[in-house]
Amino acid sequence: MFEFDQYLGFLAFLTILTIGFWLMIFLLTFVIPYWVIGANIENFKMWRAKRKAEAEQA
Repeated sequence: MFEFDQYLGFLAFLTILTIGFWLMIFLLTFVIPYWVIGANIENFKMWRAKRKAEAEQA
């Protein structure tokens, strides 16, 4: 069957695979949407301020 060092290598592989899987889930469900929504909110605020400044000039 497995020798002890092969068993440790297999456990290390499974650990790294699991960490990568959960990191990808975390990034796709929280970090990336947070970043995109935040960028859109900031762009909307800048667009609204620009529009307000142009209205005050006219």
